[in-house]
Amino acid sequence: MAKFRFHWALILIGLVLGLMLSTQFRVQQEKVQAATVKRVEQLALNVETARQERDALRARVQELRDELDQAAEEVQLGELRSQLDHVRMQAGLLSVTGPGIEVVLSDSPTPAQPGQSPNLFVLHDEDLLKVVNELRASGAEAIAINSERLVATSEIRCIGPAVVINRDRRLAPPYTITAIGDPDTMIAALEMRDGVLATLKVWGIQATIRRVPEAVVPAYTGKTTFNYAVPVFEEGGS
Repeated sequence: MAKFRFHWALILIGLVLGLMLSTQFRVQQEKVQAATVKRVEQLALNVETARQERDALRARVQELRDELDQAAEEVQLGELRSQLDHVRMQAGLLSVTGPGIEVVLSDSPTPAQPGQSPNLFVLHDEDLLKVVNELRASGAEAIAINSERLVATSEIRCIGPAVVINRDRRLAPPYTITAIGDPDTMIAALEMRDGVLATLKVWGIQATIRRVPEAVVPAYTGKTTFNYAVPVFEEGGS
């Protein structure tokens, strides 16, 4: 009889434990489901908020575009653009066209005689500088050598049989110098008696000049960064 009661006690305990475990599992599942639903609702809310912010930003972008378009139509901005183009043209940052000349310089085909230096019969950086300076003195408004624009910071230096312009542009003869300005004035300056071309021709340097009704001088494409120079503002300016 005692053994029989013991078995029934075990069965009863097992049923109670099973009921407790089942109840606890069901409660835990409900909590997980509730948390999942809450998480989904929060994510949906975040998505909707992000959509609203996106729509607001799109609307603001469109407003700014409309304001920019409206400003572009104003006369004042047109004047500023014109002034900017004028400054860029003076700085050599725009391609320009106009009446001018082309000067082609080539080394002398005459071989050096015994006792003569071969360097006398080839073009050097100083020869190009003399021609460029003469053109500038005669009113040239834009100058390029072999389509390389010369600006205020341009240099012309010799590296053996060639020259370097604008720090890293290596050019070799023949050199075609294109200049925009008054053709008559520039030609007269180059061809004056004992002038730069006359001196070069003494050593057989070949030089030809032709008028160009619509010469084209390309824009300067080199570096424009200033590492040391800074603008000086007038007192009271900003």
